[in-house]
Amino acid sequence: MAANGNANYYDLYRHGSLGSTLTDALDDLIGAERMDPQLAMKVLMQFDRVITEALNEKVKARLTFKGSLDTYRFCDEVWTFLIKNVTFKMDGGQSVVTADKVKIVSCSAKRSDEK
Repeated sequence: MAANGNANYYDLYRHGSLGSTLTDALDDLIGAERMDPQLAMKVLMQFDRVITEALNEKVKARLTFKGSLDTYRFCDEVWTFLIKNVTFKMDGGQSVVTADKVKIVSCSAKRSDEK
């Protein structure tokens, strides 16, 4: 996104299982006074950057999905879609996955404060 070391990346991936586990571990270290909260924030910011770049550069798979749009919202440059009865198909169509409900959060590649 931005070239400087203070680039702001979205913290969306902190809410997944990997990000939650990292946050819990950092909280434990802070609670045991083995890490300063400022260092923990730097670790989380580094996580935001690295996970965003890794997903952007390493993941090449594509999928299509079909479902019924239940709700959508656009606020602060972020789209949120709630979709029901979703069917996902991977590139070759060999793998099909279904879900009752899916929430998709979509953000601009550039943060609004970087424009």
